[in-house]
Amino acid sequence: MAYRYTFTPSIVRHLQAIERAREQVRLTVLPLALAERLRLAARVRSTHYSTRIEGNRLTLAEASLALIEKRNFRGRERDVREVQNYFTALEQVEAWSDGAEPITEDRIRKLHGLLYRGKRAKSTAYRDGQNVIRDAAGEIVYLPPVAADVAGLMGELVVWIARHEAELPVPVVAGLAHYQFVTIHSFYDGNGRSARALAIWILYRGGYDLGRFYALEEFYALDLPGYYAALVTHPHHNYYEGRAEADLTPWLDYFLGGMAVIFGRVAEEVARIPAAADEVKAK
Repeated sequence: MAYRYTFTPSIVRHLQAIERAREQVRLTVLPLALAERLRLAARVRSTHYSTRIEGNRLTLAEASLALIEKRNFRGRERDVREVQNYFTALEQVEAWSDGAEPITEDRIRKLHGLLYRGKRAKSTAYRDGQNVIRDAAGEIVYLPPVAADVAGLMGELVVWIARHEAELPVPVVAGLAHYQFVTIHSFYDGNGRSARALAIWILYRGGYDLGRFYALEEFYALDLPGYYAALVTHPHHNYYEGRAEADLTPWLDYFLGGMAVIFGRVAEEVARIPAAADEVKAK
């Protein structure tokens, strides 16, 4: 498996910005209790914004209540379950990352089961039929590979990730894996959420957890037209009509640009905390 892309000046700038923010946060020491609060807040934002992309109706405040206080909302029980399941999946990603567990097909299927059905869910089987993505008017937007090819493509993706985690910049691996997972569309539903969780898993494994203070999903949720447009890398909607060999440079530029923005915001926020504490002491 090989992906077509170019390290453009823009992509290089994004990678440099990501590294600057990463180093800045790494060198900042925060009280443990404060760091844990920041991690929890980021996990809640990740959950809210990733599910919001898929149509979840809870606000950020409501999602926080559903996750932290186990609050329910009448008429939106499905939305509550959805955010709770995604939150559980992120916790599992963190546990796998802490244990340096390798990314495998079985764990990816387990990840999907968690975010789609909850804690006691079994690993989800790959789809056994065709999946068609349509727009609001019913027009075909994307026709993924046939079901018979899914297992092989997923096997290739997992092997590719393992081979390139130490060879390419980790953010590049995460971005390409995100794209390819959505392109394969391994399951009937929940592919976008799974792809975003997989990207986070790769970043965490590769040392780009940034204290786990960030929520990349927020960038996409607040720029849905740009997010979806960036994922369209070829004019033909059929996977077999050029989509598989498309130039992924525009997508990678978008993904890394969003990551640079979010990492920069976190670095600025973390830098303000010691400064604010010093001001209080001075008074």
